[in-house]
Parts: sequence; structure tokens; C-alpha cells
Amino acid sequence: MSDPCSGDGLLAEDEQAAIAVRIQAIRQTLPNTVRLIAVSKTHSAAHVRAAYAAGIRDFGENRVQEAIEKQAQLQDLADVTWHLLGPLQSNKARKAVDHFDWIHSLDSLALAERLDRIAAEQQRSPQICLQVKLRHDPSKSGWSRDELFSQLPQLSKYKELRISGVMTIAPLGLETVETLRLFEEARDLAEQVHAEAKRQRWSNMLMNQLSMGMSEDYLLAVKAGSTLVRLGRTIFGSRG
Repeated sequence: MSDPCSGDGLLAEDEQAAIAVRIQAIRQTLPNTVRLIAVSKTHSAAHVRAAYAAGIRDFGENRVQEAIEKQAQLQDLADVTWHLLGPLQSNKARKAVDHFDWIHSLDSLALAERLDRIAAEQQRSPQICLQVKLRHDPSKSGWSRDELFSQLPQLSKYKELRISGVMTIAPLGLETVETLRLFEEARDLAEQVHAEAKRQRWSNMLMNQLSMGMSEDYLLAVKAGSTLVRLGRTIFGSRG
């Protein structure tokens, strides 16, 4: 694998053009209500610049340190929104709050408490997605439906966190109909949480965003109501 942070030169013109063509083709498949996040993990700052030139303003990273190094090379791109997509360890929480506008992978009360405390100290209010796991998948973390509902009262106390919606990842190997059903269940869950938050007047739970869909299944996610799709390979091609 090439070093994703090994310099910030420009890509070759043909590679820049290929990225622009892919982005244009993807946008033609998305309604205006869907926000396209380019997953730039393992790709260089130059790849980010190419996608930026093609109109992308949302970029997703899985590792905090990789993102920080890349951001240092891209400080002139002032209107970029950075999304943390990967698992967040507690010891990286402070850097995550400082360097990301969105955190899609909140998966526990302990992490929520830490993020809320740090957000208050840093006077930042990151947008948060609650990661849910609605199918057995030993490689992923997240709340089940029952776990999430039982812990909503505690989550409502973290006023520095703008809990904007839910995030889910479909397990590998699901049939198309099962993947669609999973995304629909995540949508229904978000709607139920929204209704409960409204009834309880929990002001930190907006619950109007659905972070669902990656390169292999984003069209199914959009069909189910996703508002945030996270695409890497279909934008940047295979990783180096």
C-alpha cells in the first residue's frame, strides 16, 4: 500500500480526469437530498485535491492520525467538511473532536460521555451519528435496536453532541433483498428515535440523517432513504 500522506503534489491529468468523470457519473445517480462523502482513507492529499476540484466538499477518513496528517497538507481548502467513519478509540477522542466536523461511529455511552466532555472543553459541537448493528457481524460494533432505545435517556444528557442520525454498515455477503431490508430497518429505527426525542423534548437529537451505503450498496441505501453515502473505490479507484 502506498503512503497516503507522502506528499501533496498533483495527480497526473488523466487520473484527475478519471476521478472527475466518476464523480459526475455518481452524482447522476443521486437525488439532491443525498450528500456524497468521498472516502479518502489510504489515498493521498493529491487525490483529495482532485476530488475537490471536481466539486466534492465532504471527505471521510477511518483513522484519526492519517486524517490529521492529510489535513495539514490541505489547509488551503477551507470549506471542506471532514467525516470520521472508522472506529474511534477513547484515547483518540480529543483529536477526533478537534479535527472532524462529523463523527459517524459513536457506538457506546462511555464514548459519548467522553466526547461530550471534550466538546465542552474545546467549545465544539460535532455532528454525531449513532452506529447501529442490526445484523450479526463480528467485525462491526454498534447498538442493537433494544440497546439503543434503553440508552436514549442517557444519550439525551450529552448536550454538546448534535446527534444527527444513525449510521450502519451492511455485513458482507448479504443478498440484495436483505441489504435493502437492513437499510429500511435502520431508517425506521431513526424515525422511531426521532419521534421519541420529539416526545421527550430532547433537544440534542435531531435524527434527520441516515449514513448508509458504500460503493457496493449505495444505490440500495439511497432507495431506503439514505442522506449520506460513503464512497471510496467508486470515486478513487482501487487503493494503492
